[in-house]
Amino acid sequence: MNRLVCRRTNQQGRRSMNILIVLAHPERKSFNGGLVDVAVKQLEDGGHKVEVDDLYVEQFDPVERAELYQHRAVDADYFYPLNEQRAHYQQNALPQDVQRELARLEWADLVIFQFPLWWHAQPAILKGWFDRVLVYGGRYTSRMRYDQGYYRGKRAILSVTTGSPETTFQPFGRAGNMVHWLWPMHASLYYVGFNVLAPQVSYGIQGGGIRYQDDAAMIGHLEACKEAWVSRLVGLDAEYPIPFAGWNDWDSEGVLSQINPLRWRLG
Repeated sequence: MNRLVCRRTNQQGRRSMNILIVLAHPERKSFNGGLVDVAVKQLEDGGHKVEVDDLYVEQFDPVERAELYQHRAVDADYFYPLNEQRAHYQQNALPQDVQRELARLEWADLVIFQFPLWWHAQPAILKGWFDRVLVYGGRYTSRMRYDQGYYRGKRAILSVTTGSPETTFQPFGRAGNMVHWLWPMHASLYYVGFNVLAPQVSYGIQGGGIRYQDDAAMIGHLEACKEAWVSRLVGLDAEYPIPFAGWNDWDSEGVLSQINPLRWRLG
């Protein structure tokens, strides 16, 4: 399948995109919510169309389970999640909330995932979004993966907040290497074909009584994080994605065998 992303041109001569922001934070007035607000304003001012997908407000159900498939397509006595996803996708009978999310992804040229890092991963509601929305047989198959994925031509980026300062997320920091914590989401997005941009991480968003700086300094830090995100959004469309290996780089056993330097450089 050759997917082409159609973009318009705005009045400034830049490409105009449909941008979906998937928010995974239980408090809309949180700093994560504030990052969504500044992103919406910046992107709309730049001529883009933006939709916010607030998973908590919409009460997205993150738990894949048999009860969501009332008319079992494969085996009435045993629940095969992947088989049921594939069968219901083919019958256009997926749960309504999954169909809604798939329609949003179809519309979007760029998807921004906004969330806090909880226990070294995304919140459970967002993990469940991956489990249920990226349906087997519809958004990936044995042949439709990685650089042959369904969402080829579309872009995705993680905008993440952390409680601890940036220094602690270095390779030898006490919080561990941020690259490792975000790898599962980056790999999942690439698995279904997205061009994945380098993440935007807002470090040191202290909370829960843990303090790294006083209130005045913290207010300034939060504003600086917002400004950094706004500045990045301006040139986001011109960024190269993170390079990943693809089918032509692996041997028959799925092991890296050769690299095309030009493809890696260009993403």
